[in-house]
Amino acid sequence: MTAAAPRRRGRPARTESDTGPGARERILQAARAEFAERGYDKTSVRGIAKAAHVDPALVHHYFGTKDEVFAAAIEVSFEPALLVPVILEGGTEHIGERLVRHFIGVWENPATRAPLLAILRSALTHDAAAKVLRVFVLRRLLERVAADLDVPDPKFRAELAASHMIGIAVLRYVIQVEPLVSADPEEIIAMVAPTLQRYLTED
Repeated sequence: MTAAAPRRRGRPARTESDTGPGARERILQAARAEFAERGYDKTSVRGIAKAAHVDPALVHHYFGTKDEVFAAAIEVSFEPALLVPVILEGGTEHIGERLVRHFIGVWENPATRAPLLAILRSALTHDAAAKVLRVFVLRRLLERVAADLDVPDPKFRAELAASHMIGIAVLRYVIQVEPLVSADPEEIIAMVAPTLQRYLTED
C-alpha cells in the first residue's frame, strides 16, 4: 500500500472561475455591493474578495488598492464612455438639458442609485474616497466636456455645472429635503437646464 501524497502547503490552486473572463466583473459587482452596504471605511479588499469568492490577490491583480477598486466602482456607475458622447451629441445646443436629464435619469434608476449613494456618502465622510471621486469627476467627466465648450474658462464652467448637480443629488437623494425629494424629475429638469445651459454656453 502506497503512502498518501503529502498535502501541499500555501494557497490553493486557482480554478477557472477564479481567473476566467467573469472574475473581474464579479469582483466589481461585489465591490459595489460592499461599498453600498458597509461604506468606504468598513470595506476591505479581503471582504470584497470573500464576497466575490476569489483570492484577495486576484483583487489586487485586477485593481490594485482599495482606492483603485473604489475608482472602478465609480467608473462603472457613471459609465463616462457612454455619458460624455450623449452630453456632447449635437453640439452645445440644449447641452444643459441633456446633462441634467441624463444625471437625474441615472439617479432615478434604482439599479444605479444604490451604488451612487454609497459613493457619495463615502465621499462626504472620508477624505480618501472624496479624493478618488474628485479626480474621477475632474479627469474623466468635466475635462472631456470642457474640451468641447467654446467659452472662456470652460473647465471652471463645467465645475459649476457639476457642483449644481451634485448639490441636487445630496439634497434629493442623500439628505432627502422636501419639497425637492418629492418633486417630479421633469420639473427639476425644466428648472435646472437653463442654468446649466448658461454656465456652459454663454460668454
